[in-house]
Amino acid sequence: MYRQLATACLLVSLAACSSLEFPGVYRLPIDQGNIITQEMVDQLKIGMTRSQVEYVMGTPLVRDTFSPDRWDYVYTLNDRNNDKKEHHQLTVFFVDGKLSEFTTDIKPTSEQQTAPVAPADTK
Repeated sequence: MYRQLATACLLVSLAACSSLEFPGVYRLPIDQGNIITQEMVDQLKIGMTRSQVEYVMGTPLVRDTFSPDRWDYVYTLNDRNNDKKEHHQLTVFFVDGKLSEFTTDIKPTSEQQTAPVAPADTK
């Protein structure tokens, strides 16, 4: 009798330490870093000053002390409820205090894509 009770207690305590997740538990999505949106990337223009870039993008996540002319913005979102992981990265480079180039995984929309298309003449 005591052996069965001890075995049951041992199994329950081991099950409590397992890595199995309890079904139905809501987990908050975790945002980390700087949010990088399409609108923010579209506002970046070559020749902007450091303060203008910081106004548009916010304070950079990484300011490298060995390369002060490079700022890195990183954004990650882990949503355990939907098994969704999102990762964006943007790196800006300055020359003489002006934005010289930037690289990102979010492609800026070009003006040709947003320009209205003229209807074709039908005669």
